[in-house]
Amino acid sequence: MVAHGKPAPDLFLYAAERMQADPRHTLVIEDSISGVKAGKAAGMTVWGFVGGSHYQSRDGKAMLHEAGADRVFGRMTDFWQADR
Repeated sequence: MVAHGKPAPDLFLYAAERMQADPRHTLVIEDSISGVKAGKAAGMTVWGFVGGSHYQSRDGKAMLHEAGADRVFGRMTDFWQADR
């Protein structure tokens, strides 16, 4: 569907175009470094999710923040709560 996969922004820009959404007003939830980078390259707000088992033995929060995530959370119940 797109020429380049993540970390290129193509997939996110394609999805925004199909949904007639302005990328600058779009929230992406991502659990991968390449996904965070793709969302940021598309000009979107990106929240990292580290609740998956692939982050149990490593510091996913630091990894996704370093990749550019605007916020990182670990449980869906934290979705609506601001980081403290």
